[in-house]
Amino acid sequence: MDRGPEGKNDVPMNDRGVSEISARDGAGADEDPAPMSTLALLDGYPGSALRVSAAGDILAGNSRATGIAALLRNGDLPDVLDLISAARQSAAIAAGTVSVPTDRGDILLEITIVPEQGAEHFLMLARDLTMERNLRSALVESRQRYKDLVEVSSDFYWETDPEGTFVFVSPRGGLGYATDELIERSGADFVVDPESFSPLPFVSQRPLEDVEMWLRAKDAETVCMLVSCVPLYREEGEQREWSGTRGVCRDVTEERSSEAALSRARHREQLLGYIVSSVRDELDPQQMLTAAATTTARALGVAGCRIYRQTEPDKVLVAAEYGNTEDLDELDQTIPGLSSGIEVVPMEIGPWQVLAVATQYRQTVNGAITIWKSRKAEKWDDDHLILIADIANQLGIANEQVTNHERIVALSRTDSMTGMLNRRAFFEEELPRRVSRLERNRQSAALFYVDMDNFKRVNDVHGHQKGDDAIMMLRDMLLDFSRPGDVIARLGGDEFAMWLDGISAEVAEVRAGALIEKSLPMRALSGDDDNPLGISVGIAVFEPDSKESLDDLLARADGAMYAIKNAGKGGFHMALPAGEAGDNSA
Repeated sequence: MDRGPEGKNDVPMNDRGVSEISARDGAGADEDPAPMSTLALLDGYPGSALRVSAAGDILAGNSRATGIAALLRNGDLPDVLDLISAARQSAAIAAGTVSVPTDRGDILLEITIVPEQGAEHFLMLARDLTMERNLRSALVESRQRYKDLVEVSSDFYWETDPEGTFVFVSPRGGLGYATDELIERSGADFVVDPESFSPLPFVSQRPLEDVEMWLRAKDAETVCMLVSCVPLYREEGEQREWSGTRGVCRDVTEERSSEAALSRARHREQLLGYIVSSVRDELDPQQMLTAAATTTARALGVAGCRIYRQTEPDKVLVAAEYGNTEDLDELDQTIPGLSSGIEVVPMEIGPWQVLAVATQYRQTVNGAITIWKSRKAEKWDDDHLILIADIANQLGIANEQVTNHERIVALSRTDSMTGMLNRRAFFEEELPRRVSRLERNRQSAALFYVDMDNFKRVNDVHGHQKGDDAIMMLRDMLLDFSRPGDVIARLGGDEFAMWLDGISAEVAEVRAGALIEKSLPMRALSGDDDNPLGISVGIAVFEPDSKESLDDLLARADGAMYAIKNAGKGGFHMALPAGEAGDNSA
């Protein structure tokens, strides 16, 4: 048989599109020409079809066999000869697959060898299985990928019947249930408030996407799910009938919890910012704490708030409070026992549930903050605990500022040596306030001017240390002589003043005599016997009906003191009443 030039792929065709081998093509005289029925079969076969000899020579073929004829002629299909041999020996159909390598990958052919009568000629039918194989592989891979994703996913996939009953659930189950625990159970049984969904995804006849639902899990907790679904339909003749729903539930509980936690954190930050701003807006440090107590109670929606300051170890005072403070007598006693560290302590006192936490500055406790609400109200939640601790951090700084302010004020108002009020605080702050109060209450008072006699001689003879001892001795004597409501001031050098509320001129004169008597031991510090150390006292009595100015009152007391000085020292002199003519000299 003439195969033509090397690489020639053409198979001569007749007018029906089927190739034929004739005597002029080199066929032997004994070659059996293809019968018309065979030619018709080749022509009608939808794929590649050839008529071959037992040796694999091509006798005829249809128009679709050009490619495979070329492969067979070039010896690229050696397995075909084995199939022809098997068909010849068995006189039966032989079939198999043949893989043909190409630049674009392997081509898979299904070859069927059909022997003709006598088993000397054969029909070779070829079908390209490459696409089918690739599709099958892709489908298997896709199914495996889907299976792997389902098995590792925290989501659960499901299918329900028209009644909403689970008929399929992914292997891992869902909501803490195993797959077989969910099958044949209604999806609505797990939904919190199913009536609020229309339609419920488990019985939806239309597609739904990312419907947020809360479902009950096996452990009685609720979980948040995003549910998506598509309806299923069954074709029955020309009818299209809904047969159920298929969908997926994705657990977003942690996401929602994180979102809720972030929202609460932002809310706490806003409340804390509001409280801190109200504190910083106050110029007076004491008012800062009052503002803090007020805004804290309002912002947290509690019945009351109380802020404490620690004045010395194990001793606290109420610095500010707001709200209902009834039946909280025991609260103050619990504050000194609060430990350092931002640890919120819950307690119950009377009708109240209380939260208390110490305030600190540089790891040192300097006070506390407490809030309370009714025992009948809901228990404290985490937001209250976190927020009150954050407020305590800020109040620790505020308490320190108040302490520093008081320290500065005290330094500006007191004499550094004796600790008594200084001249400015006594004349500009204390006396005007007391005089105003006495005028309203219609009460009298006495102003004592006390000056040391021969004090300079003590410094000259014994030195300034002895002079300081003398001043401190007089201070202690005045403190012992005065009452808790009285006020003492060091006006400068060896000069003191003392204000005694609520006493008459007669009582003042008796007290002055007793003071002179009490001062006699001071002579032990005298510079010499000829100049004994002592005191001279000038007294002016304030009467609320006199309409006397403060300056006139001070002048009367000063004049009385110099009167006794000029009279020989070591005694006291009572100034004439306001408005009376006369001399205040002794």
